[in-house]
Amino acid sequence: MKKILATLACGVVFASVGNADVLKIEGGAGVWQQKSSGDVSYTETGYNGEYKSDENTINKGYVWFMIKHPVPILPNLRLEYVSVEDEGDVSGRFKNYAVTGVANAKLTMDQYDIVPYYNILDNIGWTTVDLGLDLKVIESSYEAHGTIDTLPNTTYSDSSSVVVPLLYVRARVEFPYGMAVEGNAKYIGYGNTHVIDTIAKFDYTMEFVPVVHPAIEVGYRYQSYKYDEDGEDTTVDLKFSGFYAGIMLRY
Repeated sequence: MKKILATLACGVVFASVGNADVLKIEGGAGVWQQKSSGDVSYTETGYNGEYKSDENTINKGYVWFMIKHPVPILPNLRLEYVSVEDEGDVSGRFKNYAVTGVANAKLTMDQYDIVPYYNILDNIGWTTVDLGLDLKVIESSYEAHGTIDTLPNTTYSDSSSVVVPLLYVRARVEFPYGMAVEGNAKYIGYGNTHVIDTIAKFDYTMEFVPVVHPAIEVGYRYQSYKYDEDGEDTTVDLKFSGFYAGIMLRY
């Protein structure tokens, strides 16, 4: 009986190895139609400033690349780039500048995601589940135009860069004829502070094309940035959401 079980176990192992992908490379690019909303406020003794989004809708490009290899110990890798942008009205007095009346302001956040991940399920029952860590590099730039510091037609600008670690989870279910649905989520949070970046999408792969398969993807993306801690001067509550569409190549 032990020999039979051992033989069956070895058969399962070798079958899994034989069916494993030697190498998988995917990449995509497209356009995200994002709508922004939210506000930022600054409160300190002698200071009371506020920024409110105009809730505009704009189109921004995105790209991503993913490589999966057969070495079990080493993590696979996913790379992403996207930028979000918001314009709104700023008023009041902040730590570094003051506005007379209402001025126009613009916030841009370029995001570079570096995601090492492992396959928890690898196309088992047409289902794939990945788990990893997202290192989200956010390069922010901010400009306020208008009557600033009692001087007309002046501009205040600032920039910063930060790396935010987030938990990364991805699930994918594939169907016949090259169709699939997929969702992934990146999250970190504590108290009233969080960063959320989620995607839900459908894609169609032209599997009849040999070797490198072209594909299309359509989906919905949602991002939320909230910072609201007791004793802090600045509170942030900004959201970006909307549909996107793009093309892919799968090897």
